[in-house]
Amino acid sequence: MVKPLDICILAAGKGSRMRSSTPKVLQPLAGKPLLGHLLDTADALQPHQIHVVVGPDDTELQAAYATRDNINWVVQADRLGTGHAVMQAAPFFSGEGPVLIMLGDAPLIRLNTLKKMLATPADLVVLSVQLDDPTGYGRIKRNGKGEVMAIVEDKDADDVTRQIQEINSGVMLSAAGLIKPWLGQLDNQNKQQEYYLTDMIAVAARQHHRVDTVMADDRMEVAGVNDFIQLAELERSYQQSQAAAFMAQGMHIVDPARFDVRGQVSFGKDVRVDINVIFEGEVTLGDGVNIGPNCVIKDSQIGAASIIKANSVIDGAVVSEACSVGPFARLRPGAYLHNEAAVGNFVEVKKSTLGKGSKASHLSYLGDSMIGENVNIGAGTITCNYDGVSKWQTQIGDDVFVGSNTALVAPVSLAEGVTVAAGSTITTDVPADNLAVGRGRQRNIPNWHKPAKTLKED
Repeated sequence: MVKPLDICILAAGKGSRMRSSTPKVLQPLAGKPLLGHLLDTADALQPHQIHVVVGPDDTELQAAYATRDNINWVVQADRLGTGHAVMQAAPFFSGEGPVLIMLGDAPLIRLNTLKKMLATPADLVVLSVQLDDPTGYGRIKRNGKGEVMAIVEDKDADDVTRQIQEINSGVMLSAAGLIKPWLGQLDNQNKQQEYYLTDMIAVAARQHHRVDTVMADDRMEVAGVNDFIQLAELERSYQQSQAAAFMAQGMHIVDPARFDVRGQVSFGKDVRVDINVIFEGEVTLGDGVNIGPNCVIKDSQIGAASIIKANSVIDGAVVSEACSVGPFARLRPGAYLHNEAAVGNFVEVKKSTLGKGSKASHLSYLGDSMIGENVNIGAGTITCNYDGVSKWQTQIGDDVFVGSNTALVAPVSLAEGVTVAAGSTITTDVPADNLAVGRGRQRNIPNWHKPAKTLKED
């Protein structure tokens, strides 16, 4: 019978070096809090319970995940070290099953690494990594047979121990029935006067328990975050890893060093992504999609063979097949472009539908609109959809031509085949195949004298 797994995440660190009012484990990496990455990885192991140890004033942290029902929040009133943090959580461990201890500020640990730890037949498993420069980290100390005997913190290490390059990541695995008595044998007789969780290794070794290590493949997998410099390093490592995975699946990324994913992206064949593109939320890209430089695409679908030109922002929109967007276009939530529609430079579309083959090529705002097929929206056209209290809809039928610099004052409807003269303000419905002219009559005044400047006296 498989015993239930408990996961204990230590997240009580103040993060004072970040000089931020946001708790350290809520700082974003790839658009998600550090703790969120760990919780997602933990969920994949299907634990019985996740215990998150927090400080006494971390109400913001708890509020951020208030909707999750599998987190047991454990308060560490006095921050007396990692061993002390686990002591607070130990009474909540279920039965005698395995307990996986993770650090809340090390978000990039891989699921396969944790599975290797769970499959290792030892009484205590420590995740380690080799570093060229191990300064600041606890060293894995072994005997002549290569058996793990202790972890020595850098502050307490002598010169010989500091030469060891295998370091402790802080991630450990053991049975609850072993951890609880080991915790009771920890003391704080060290320079920091803290209870080190790492001292459990020496306790276990003295009692002839088998202690083993699993070596992480990449140092970034176990790297922690203490300041924004380290956070930026982890961000770039994560993004390059994402880019490498996408390129291996066939996405053409022009420069993986200038590529960011802050969510989930699915894509078809022959997708090309230029520099400085940011994907956020849930994004779907069809076959042959081409995305130009400096675009932001969030929670949107881009259909096959569509082109998103430079400096465009697409948020909560659906772009169907063979469409053209940009440059410098903005599609806001509720924008829906049917096949072969085109939205050009400095055009904003919000909660509006453009029918097949319709186009708004430049300098227009289309809000709360239903636009039919093969419609031409001239430059400078706006839908006046807001009266200061409510939003109103504009309806435009198929084959309508709207001249430049037109204001469509909603609610208003243009039937099929309508032509609107440039410079018009349209306030009433226009029947099919009519020419609508809504502008003041031009007057030319002869012999007009421009106002002249007068000299001011001192």
